[in-house]
Amino acid sequence: MDKLDLSDNPLLQTAGVPLYARIQPDHIIPAVTELLRHGREVLGQVEALRNPGWDELFAPLEELDRRFEQTWKPIGHLVGVRNSPELREAYQQVLPEVVQFGLELRQSEPIYRELKALRQSAEFASFPPARQRILEQRLLGAELSGIALSDENKSKYNEIVSELSTLANDYSNHVLDATKAYAKIVTDPADTEGWPESLKNLTSQAYNTAKSDTDPESTPSCGPWRVTLEIPIVQPLWQHCRNRDLREQTYRAYISRASSGEFDNTGLCERILELRRQQAELLGYASFAEISLAEKMAESVSAVEQMFETLLAASLAPARRDLEELEQFARSAGETEPLKHWDIAFWAERLREQRYEVTEEVLRQYFQHERVLEGLFNLVQRLFGIEVRPADGQTSVWDASVRYFEVYDRGEPIASFFYDPYSRPANKRGGAWMDVCLDRRVRGTEVQRPVAHLVCNCTPPVGSQPALMTFREVETLFHEFGHGLQHMLTTVTEPDVAGINGVEWDAVELPSQFLENWCYHRPTLLGMTAHVETGAPLPEELFEKIVKARNFRAGSNSLRQLTFGMTDMRLHTGYRPGEGSTIFDVQRDVMRRTSILPMLPEDRMLCSFTHIFAGGYAAGYYSYKWAEVLAADAFAAFEEAGLDQPDALRAVGQQFRETILSQGGSRHPMELFKAFRGREPDPQALLKQTGLLHNNEESAAEPE
Repeated sequence: MDKLDLSDNPLLQTAGVPLYARIQPDHIIPAVTELLRHGREVLGQVEALRNPGWDELFAPLEELDRRFEQTWKPIGHLVGVRNSPELREAYQQVLPEVVQFGLELRQSEPIYRELKALRQSAEFASFPPARQRILEQRLLGAELSGIALSDENKSKYNEIVSELSTLANDYSNHVLDATKAYAKIVTDPADTEGWPESLKNLTSQAYNTAKSDTDPESTPSCGPWRVTLEIPIVQPLWQHCRNRDLREQTYRAYISRASSGEFDNTGLCERILELRRQQAELLGYASFAEISLAEKMAESVSAVEQMFETLLAASLAPARRDLEELEQFARSAGETEPLKHWDIAFWAERLREQRYEVTEEVLRQYFQHERVLEGLFNLVQRLFGIEVRPADGQTSVWDASVRYFEVYDRGEPIASFFYDPYSRPANKRGGAWMDVCLDRRVRGTEVQRPVAHLVCNCTPPVGSQPALMTFREVETLFHEFGHGLQHMLTTVTEPDVAGINGVEWDAVELPSQFLENWCYHRPTLLGMTAHVETGAPLPEELFEKIVKARNFRAGSNSLRQLTFGMTDMRLHTGYRPGEGSTIFDVQRDVMRRTSILPMLPEDRMLCSFTHIFAGGYAAGYYSYKWAEVLAADAFAAFEEAGLDQPDALRAVGQQFRETILSQGGSRHPMELFKAFRGREPDPQALLKQTGLLHNNEESAAEPE
């Protein structure tokens, strides 16, 4: 390969949003090589400082961080949204070197010494809260990175971190590949009985995309139909497919993804957990969970477990009633077999349709993607006084479907974001996420405006019809935009604690889960609906049914999240790989307490649990529930002000913006919550919101 001219390498630009359309895999190695060369040069200069003040110490460190923002962050982003064998190969080649440099930076004894000196100086008390937080967090981060270890143990620690980084990347790739590798071709129209038109359209389109030139063309009405394990396909299949065998086949395939053959993650799971255990041992912690909680809002493992027990006690009886109700309903509808795991979504959807007389397919017709976006943007304008304007074509994107928007406050641009809306099984990982593109920071005399990546995997448009969203996809969009708001509305200019940076992980879901509540707010929801054929808004009776259906099977849904959170915590506390039990034994033990149906023998959910094995949620999945408590109580403030009082909502919205959204990680989340709410969070707010408080009180009143 000819040597590239570094001056023409888009990954080496020094300012502005990434030039995504220009970035190619062969740009990665030379760009990262130059990045690390420059990084070590700056590191040497910083380490040579003696008794520096704040600006002298942090200015070069921040400049170094900015260079990584320009070069390394776009590479990681493309791995998630435009994956390819060539990109993977280049990424995997440079990843160990980047991890190694990160360790060198965090384990720099000269920098650690100067940070401690600043922390212990008389002027520390006069530092702004943001700078105090940065110092505290940097010192803790250095200690958790092994700064105080002996040379021998530091070497062991670094080997562990490097291997963990490689394993996480391998794990994530295996999940993507295993998901992509499965396909069930359905040829008999009888097997599609019950399928909504949207599912037929999507699976027909999937078939035509994957077929060879000699294969027949598919049509939605006649097939063939290609069923994959992507959520936009497999979820509606489980809900609507009347062919029980097809539901079973796909369900078993889904829960056993990446657990056998060339994409088997079982060994990777065990190795990752063992390395994390060793990491904790080296640092003097009893478990990896204690390392995780050292940087979180929850004070201890016991505090998390106490939350689990409170929610478990409130959820079990309602979940048992959910299953009994479903079994009775299925029998009354002619089902003679006992309900299995692959039957639950199907019969739950039938019961929901009967009870609330509304189907996902009917609702989908009202949620045109573009109209939903408009409704979301109108909401944040009403609550927070900001305006979102399309800016398509003003920047470079990684796929033709990606949109670009700018955020204005009082007529001035303050932030922007990329929006990647649709599922692309061939090269985009599943799920939905918000990630930082550019942080808010001061550069010379100017402020660099924050830029976000908002990524979803919604149902794409089919043929000439506009993209239509399920209600769950609408909620997911609101969720990710909540994360985006905290990043984009920050007023902090210290990038270490601007936006979501520096926010304790179990508090970072507060804005996202808070924003989901507005999907059940009448003016908001009706304002973003328009029937795809008639243009009519969602009828009032359908809105009422959505609200009534909100807590449908709330006990079962709560148990599902508790299963994930409790399994994660158990794996990162008492579990020791290779000492008799397996990760699946741990999952089974948890599910004996949290699942009404017993765990299937082939359930290998942990092999595709990317959140804890390749994401940031190791010993932290509980954060979703923890933040749900915060979010429910925060939304209650708007309810108390009056959801039909625009002026009152705007006033509370401004207070929410000035505390939770604008301050980012510059202050502790409990301090910010109390500044917003006037008190600590009340867990009863979540139980009340989900209907479990009432159900639990009923259960307590029932005779033994």
